[in-house]
Amino acid sequence: MNLKIKFVMMAAGLAAGSVAVAEGHTKAQNEAQETRIEADLKVAKGACDSLSGNAKDICLAEAKGKAKVAKAELAAAYKPSAKNSSAVREAKAEAEYAVAAERCDDKAGNDKDVCVKEAKAAKVRALADAKTALESNKANTKAREATQDANAQAAATKTEARHDAAVDKGDADYAVAKEKCDVLAGEAKDGCIRDAKVRFAKQ
Repeated sequence: MNLKIKFVMMAAGLAAGSVAVAEGHTKAQNEAQETRIEADLKVAKGACDSLSGNAKDICLAEAKGKAKVAKAELAAAYKPSAKNSSAVREAKAEAEYAVAAERCDDKAGNDKDVCVKEAKAAKVRALADAKTALESNKANTKAREATQDANAQAAATKTEARHDAAVDKGDADYAVAKEKCDVLAGEAKDGCIRDAKVRFAKQ
């Protein structure tokens, strides 16, 4: 199973483990949900105690990740905003990365190095997408309230956000490609690195 598929499965698991809330719920309901999240986290951590080694570390990372995502979704439901929606995406990215990084500990040598780089690259891409969505939302909001000059600025802001996201993703993918070259030696390794530089336009 490749890392991309694992991330999709983890994302589904995190979504399933999140606390379902309705927009506009009261402060008391919000506090009750927060208490429930903490209680669920405590139970989940307790279940991890029956494990040991890296299996326990993965279990704890999954438990903490679900709680982190649930809290972010609760905040977004209690006070809906573009910022809180972005925070949910960021929480999911961080939670997925934490679990993936722990799973990499089951590997060794270059396989582990590549696994870690791929996990980091996946997180960078997810965070970049979240940032792009947030900046685009901000720009669209300003555009609706402003003049044609503001619309032009909004377009420039979205373009810059997309560019920054593309750069971040490219750097992360290049790091993975370069790490994969480490398993080679001599001219084969040099050629691998040259190909990676050409592919990702690195000097």
